[in-house]
Amino acid sequence: MVLRGRETELKELGELVDGPEDRAGVLIRGEAGIGKSALVTETAAAASVAGLRVLRTTGAEGEQNLAYAGLHQLLYPVRAGAAELPAPQRDALRTALGLADGNQPSTYLVGLAVLTLLAEEAAAKALLLVAEDAQWLDRESADVLSFVARRIETEPIVLVATLRDGAESPLLDAGLAPMPLDRLPADAAAEVLDSVAPRLAPSVRTRLLAEAAGLPLALTELPAAAADLDGLDPVLPLTERLERTFTARVSALPAATRTALLVAALNETTSLAETLAATATLLELTSADPEILAPAVEARLVELTSGVLTFRHTLMRSAIPAAANALERRRAHLALVDALHDQPDRRAWHQAAATAGPDEAVAGELERTAERARYRGGAAAAIAALEQAARLTSEPGTRADRLLKAAELAVESGRRETAERLVRDARPADPRRRATASRLLSEFEDGVREDPARVAELAGVARSVAADGQHDAAMRILWSAAMRCFWTEPGPQARQALLDVADLLPVPDDDPRIVAVTAYVAPFERGEAVLKHLRALAARTGADPEVDRYLGSAALQVGAFDLAARFSAAAAPGLRAQGRLGLLPRALAVLAWSRARLGDLAGAGPAAAEAVRFARETGQPFMGGLATAVQAEIAALRGDHRQAGALAAEAERAGLAAGARPVLATVQLARGLTNLSEGRFEDAFADLRRLLDPADPAYQLALRAYCVAELTEAAVRAGQTDAMREVLAELECLGTPSPALHAGLRYARAVLDPSDDRFAEALAADLAGWPAERGRVHLAFGEWLRRQRRVVESRTHLRTARETFDALGMTAWAERARRELRSAGESSPNRGPDARDKLTPHELSIAQLAAEGLTNREIGQRLYLSHRTVGTHLHRIFPKLGVSSRADLAGMLKTLEG
Repeated sequence: MVLRGRETELKELGELVDGPEDRAGVLIRGEAGIGKSALVTETAAAASVAGLRVLRTTGAEGEQNLAYAGLHQLLYPVRAGAAELPAPQRDALRTALGLADGNQPSTYLVGLAVLTLLAEEAAAKALLLVAEDAQWLDRESADVLSFVARRIETEPIVLVATLRDGAESPLLDAGLAPMPLDRLPADAAAEVLDSVAPRLAPSVRTRLLAEAAGLPLALTELPAAAADLDGLDPVLPLTERLERTFTARVSALPAATRTALLVAALNETTSLAETLAATATLLELTSADPEILAPAVEARLVELTSGVLTFRHTLMRSAIPAAANALERRRAHLALVDALHDQPDRRAWHQAAATAGPDEAVAGELERTAERARYRGGAAAAIAALEQAARLTSEPGTRADRLLKAAELAVESGRRETAERLVRDARPADPRRRATASRLLSEFEDGVREDPARVAELAGVARSVAADGQHDAAMRILWSAAMRCFWTEPGPQARQALLDVADLLPVPDDDPRIVAVTAYVAPFERGEAVLKHLRALAARTGADPEVDRYLGSAALQVGAFDLAARFSAAAAPGLRAQGRLGLLPRALAVLAWSRARLGDLAGAGPAAAEAVRFARETGQPFMGGLATAVQAEIAALRGDHRQAGALAAEAERAGLAAGARPVLATVQLARGLTNLSEGRFEDAFADLRRLLDPADPAYQLALRAYCVAELTEAAVRAGQTDAMREVLAELECLGTPSPALHAGLRYARAVLDPSDDRFAEALAADLAGWPAERGRVHLAFGEWLRRQRRVVESRTHLRTARETFDALGMTAWAERARRELRSAGESSPNRGPDARDKLTPHELSIAQLAAEGLTNREIGQRLYLSHRTVGTHLHRIFPKLGVSSRADLAGMLKTLEG
């Protein structure tokens, strides 16, 4: 009956159920009592009739602090399928659900496990996932459902979730179609009221319709209080009026029933057995029978089914404890503590709820609860437990430690506002705790939005902490400050202050942390030492993906793009396997940046696209902006200038507001390349020159030195050779062994003062891993030889350049080599579109993995997709490449790479 007036919504949901392919689902939003639950229940019933399997979970306020509680409820009917998951996914899921001990799983690895499990179930029978009251789901479950929702478009799975208006949830950004629910129109509201209470007096009916204002819950529940309607305060909000209605109905029940209802309302699960056990304790009975709740069922307050007790509406659940006094609530919580003797985490929360003042024993239990939640990957639950433990702690130092530990978890899980509040509440008094607080708040977004002067402050904090003998803490602060030297420009004094602290620490010079810090802070002054250590450490790749990740970034700083690509490529598989999607886009962005500079566009494209996707998913706008700027560079090198311009503009929007220098530098590089290939040489020179201007937001200390070849090319053709010579003199004074800088300097010297010897010197350098640089030298040498009327000699170099750029997919440069060859009297066949050009970066990534022999399931594990989604992509890829099998695919890609 409460579905009257919902015909449009029911039809839309029915269409969703009938054709789940290529649709993720819908998010139903509305105020309390608007009828979301009734709409979902009707949809679930229709789905069952249509042959879909329905899996449901419902958020509960009391379970918000129990990690993965909502997910456990959703997956309970299909839990046996977890045994068939790949080992890393199986272990992560079982650990998250508390079914086994294991290493702390990431939310993303748990999400992949859930996606795989649901995809397997859906292969046999299409699924409807229902998540009600998503605003009360524990954060970990909500994150996993969001992860799944973003990846089920090609699966026979539909997710329908409900969310209260004004509430926040990760599901808001999961790509679900929004469905706002409004109050019922007047005619439908009247029909609902008449069906519930057909014999109301006209005056009461009119009053009720006015009071309910189209809210379905009010229309169905207020008539029960119609006799007392005149006594209802017209000033009260409607929800309070409904709560009073429920409370009045409770007060008329027998005392034992009221006691059982209070216990049920405070119990965070729907377990009837738990409620009856605690009720028996309160009533001093040996046991309590379900009949004790019969009056509440008759009053339409609760429903009992197969050992499950549910309130007919959440407002009923909240009204009952609100009407009880503090002593009654405390006794009910303690009764639940007794009933939950084998569930330490839930016991701890009920003990805390029953404790008014400081109690170190209860606080200690909560801290242990937090540790168990963290071990299962439940950061939000651990934060809540630590915060509650701090509330029950009287000793200031211990209280501060618990809050700072919670703040650190908030930082790791990307909850900035929570971390700031926790640090503020901790009020750290001693130097050690103040240093910890300072470090924590500085770690968000690598300090991009902070004042660059903050770097010098952190150097002082690190020095102070190191002086106290806390070397690991000092190193963490130093690393945090060094990262800021990449995104912002703190100035030479701040950089030197960081180096001074690094030199003081009793850490070996080849410690990867010191190597990375030094590369970020002093890429030129200490470049020789950094390169020496990086080359030695390259033999150990694969041992620790996080170490490989930041060594890849360090190699990028000193212009060792081949090493940067090597370290980052080694880091990515480990980060994927561990489900560390927060770090993965960082490794992928460095991998893409380095490969693009090396000319490996086939490898750079998928890495950049994946970095963008995961950066967006994990809330890293600046890393996403950097990867988008790399995509713009790749498009420019391929000759897709319109796409390059659009991507550059998108990346600039991400980086400009916060002054993220690496993003803006890469944007200018992409624009310079575009203008170069389109013949706008003055514009190209202006674009690229911005990277070397310290007053320009695109200036980045390290990256400015790695586009020398392009800048020289633009300068010569724009008639800016004198200005370029000044730039060259400045860069030569850096005195660094940076491979990228020296490749650029050799090219610049040859082009500015061309001679056979200078070009021979440039070609004699070891450029085996730098094909784009080598092709650029051949092209410039061939062009100069042709201008010297040494046409026959020029053809060899121009032909080599053309073949190199064709192989790399650098279309704009290949076309330039063709034009030069034609001018040298040699025809050059036009290159047909590479079959890889027909694939999106995402498709190319899947094709490359399939060509390596990976199964669909293995590809899905790498890319965080279901194997069915991988199969769908391969069905699209094969016709595009004109192949019909994996063997043909491998041969095609191998031919193209050759």
